[in-house]
Amino acid sequence: MTAPPAGSPPGAPFAASPWRGRGLGTRTVAYTERDPILYALAVGARADDLDLVFEERLRVLPTFALTLAQWAPDALGALGAFDTGTAVHGAQRLTVRRPLPRAGEISMTARVAEVWDKGGAAVFDVEVESEYFLAVWSLFAPGRGGFGGERGPGSPRRPGPAADRRLTVATHPEQAAHYRLLGDRHHMHIDPEAARAAGMHRPFLHGLCTLAALTLPAAGVLGAHPACLTELEARFSAPVFPGDRLAVDAWDDGPGGLRLEASAHGQPVLTGVRARFAATPSAAGPADATGPYKETPDA
Repeated sequence: MTAPPAGSPPGAPFAASPWRGRGLGTRTVAYTERDPILYALAVGARADDLDLVFEERLRVLPTFALTLAQWAPDALGALGAFDTGTAVHGAQRLTVRRPLPRAGEISMTARVAEVWDKGGAAVFDVEVESEYFLAVWSLFAPGRGGFGGERGPGSPRRPGPAADRRLTVATHPEQAAHYRLLGDRHHMHIDPEAARAAGMHRPFLHGLCTLAALTLPAAGVLGAHPACLTELEARFSAPVFPGDRLAVDAWDDGPGGLRLEASAHGQPVLTGVRARFAATPSAAGPADATGPYKETPDA
């Protein structure tokens, strides 16, 4: 446990943010088969990945759930918990409970699970729960700290100096424009003026799009299907711009698991990534270089 803020008397208890435990309501979101297909294409699936893009064979990527639950962090911002113009998505966790149906309705309940005090900023953990998944957004909010709370967990360490595997993952110039149609329509991902107001030289890719794109080659490395993802977590360290190529270091993390770090232009963009996949009957071993869901080869 971290120490109370400077100036507090010895043994003083930590203060809790008034937002901690705040309920954000329940919402039911409906979708058709078209939506998970568009999602798969937006995060890097190919036209010949028929079980991701063809309704007759469709398996829904588990990360699609995060587009259905995007309303929850947006709702907290709308309540005034933080400045939506300066807050950033710091980290994401996803635990898969059941495969998502091809189409239907998903009921979700959201709350502020925790608020960490970073001094000059606060981190809001927004938890969204359904029968299919448990997801947690960590939102870094400048100017909302200093209330005397716990600092919370620190940054994860790099698994080791030498990666077990190295991958290359390509993004494409239209990717942010495609991904925003799935629900996250914040202007900074499409409008150059909004991006500049957010401190970026041009529109940038959604962090959740970058993260989901990484799960496809990660599954390929393990000989798994990307729809068999069971756990995922990551920190967003820097923006990715549409068209960037990601250099990815990967470390084995037990059966069905990988730890990963991704960089663009020599700068880390995703750190502390952990992905785990359930075994599938057809997964006899790692996919070969021409197998499905492999990373994009260098040009």
